[in-house]
Amino acid sequence: MKPDLRFGVVYDFRNPPQSGVDNPSFYAEILDQAVWLEGLGLDLVWFTEHHFVEDGYLPSWIPVATAMAARTKILRFSSDISILPLYHPVRLAEDLAVADNLSNGRIDLGIGLGYVPRDFAGYGLTVPQRVSYTDEGLEILTRCFRGERFSFEGRRYRVEDVQIKPDYVLPGGPPLWVAASSREGALRAARFDAHLLPQGPYDTTIKVWRDELQATGRNPADYRVGIIKPVFVTDDRERDWPVIRAAEQYRMEYYADAFRASGRSAPSPDKDRERISQNWLVGNVEHCVTALTAYIREFGFTDLVTWAVPPGLRPDAVEASLHKLATEVVPRLKEAARERP
Repeated sequence: MKPDLRFGVVYDFRNPPQSGVDNPSFYAEILDQAVWLEGLGLDLVWFTEHHFVEDGYLPSWIPVATAMAARTKILRFSSDISILPLYHPVRLAEDLAVADNLSNGRIDLGIGLGYVPRDFAGYGLTVPQRVSYTDEGLEILTRCFRGERFSFEGRRYRVEDVQIKPDYVLPGGPPLWVAASSREGALRAARFDAHLLPQGPYDTTIKVWRDELQATGRNPADYRVGIIKPVFVTDDRERDWPVIRAAEQYRMEYYADAFRASGRSAPSPDKDRERISQNWLVGNVEHCVTALTAYIREFGFTDLVTWAVPPGLRPDAVEASLHKLATEVVPRLKEAARERP
């Protein structure tokens, strides 16, 4: 049985000085918005993570997810992504166990390698260390999630006689997602039996991951594929889009700087046409339904989230779009998915 389609929002909690709102008020407004979104029928809230950013880019998502879980009953929470090399995996497993019980099993975990030198330097690490920290971290995390008692000794970590308590709500612990921007990342996701967060071309992410699952006797249809796909639903693009576009330009400046600092080329439709598009989809309900239907079918996505509060804006700036998305676009997409064999 193929997984049901799920839709939601993603937050980064970036609050630049020009927003004119203090952080406690901003956080409170976003928590209120999450409750409202659950009432509209959305399924997911994801969080992105970076560190030491002047505008307060969210560095710690589990406390926020736990606060939202305390005020909701259905929403599932996850990260896209947690920078795993910056976490001790046992500490992370324990924090997740507590959040998992407080939310009654509504916590997932999405992890990635990370790439921003500033993130690593603040923790006394270097970017080249990220692969070994991630691979060992995943080995420890997955053993923690299974509930077994174990010891581990590797190049980066040594743990003795570990068994995570309290027990996780779901057998096997929080569902695990692994981000992949390359063939190596896709194979890592398959190796650790994880759902996929593709961040590169289809042929070197989703296809590699699916092929590896099949080659090792697993059915890709039993797994989920998720992505951040920004959607802005409006009947008047010329009137409504410029404010969102300006906030998006500000949001992307951070990534451009981060990619330059890491020595990588920033993703761009002009530079890399093979990448799965994560550009904004802007248009009326019919346009968004048509475009998202094709997008989902082409790549086999099961989970899509849109930016809920572009940086510098208040939550109410996007609520008209989110209302249309949740009440007019998403129901049609889910119905079409149920009808399709």
